[in-house]
Amino acid sequence: MNEEEFTQHHISQQFNLELRELRNQVLSMGGLVEEQLSNALIALTNNDQQLAKRVYANDYKINALEVAIDEESTRILARRQPTASDLRLVMAVIKTIPDLERIGDQAERIAHMALQMPNETQAKHFVTINHLGEKVRQMLHDALDAFARLDVEVALQVMREDHKIDHESDSIYRQLITYMMEDPRAIPIALNIMWSARALERIAAHSCNICEYLIYFVKGKDVRHISLEQVEKQARQPR
Repeated sequence: MNEEEFTQHHISQQFNLELRELRNQVLSMGGLVEEQLSNALIALTNNDQQLAKRVYANDYKINALEVAIDEESTRILARRQPTASDLRLVMAVIKTIPDLERIGDQAERIAHMALQMPNETQAKHFVTINHLGEKVRQMLHDALDAFARLDVEVALQVMREDHKIDHESDSIYRQLITYMMEDPRAIPIALNIMWSARALERIAAHSCNICEYLIYFVKGKDVRHISLEQVEKQARQPR
């Protein structure tokens, strides 16, 4: 299903508008979550405590959007009683918004780590986490782009990146453990970076979940809890 097919699907123009607005609300929530993640990473790597506090202060907006979208999805289910692809869309939305909310929580956690950093923390400590953070931020951006354009191939590309994130996270953990053993005074800084890396790892996993829900909507196939090879095979099968 492409964008044009989605638009032309309904006899009821009002229902079509409701579904389109529902998708737009999810994308608005996704845009806010992506901004929160970017700001949290900047706050961490630049030791910007004011920006970290702003991330904290804006978290309520994500929570409010989750509640609003959930209520709208429930209203559509009750009033429209959708079937087939319409039902899959609403279910995909209902599943996606908790993952977006949890990404927001992980961004808030990174902001919390930024607030714990000593003011004199040197930039060299953030090289690896900054590289990982940019990769994860791009994964989230691409997952939201795939959702906006109903692009299964982009969704699959995001899911392939998750394995690279896991490997890079493991490498960071090993480096930090060595660093703490060599200089016990650096343990607080290293632990904050380690917890930030863990938060990024979780954000990557949530981004992959969003891609799974998109494949379910577009292809009508539940691809959770199967290997990436099986996901690619099922996603490329005709509906």
